[in-house]
Amino acid sequence: MVKNIGSADKIIRVVLGLAIIVTGIAVQSWWGAVGLIPIVTAGVSFCPLYTIVGLTTCKTSK
Repeated sequence: MVKNIGSADKIIRVVLGLAIIVTGIAVQSWWGAVGLIPIVTAGVSFCPLYTIVGLTTCKTSK
């Protein structure tokens, strides 16, 4: 896996993921688990969708 997520993108993904999880807990819905996806992709610095589209936000992608 080649890293394709930059630092600003990671921060946005973690904040968005946490917001989705908190919202899911607040409304007592299992859909809050969807918030794990952006957190995991930020953690591994890889987004499969970016690969398909050919996009990268990482400055040092090789």
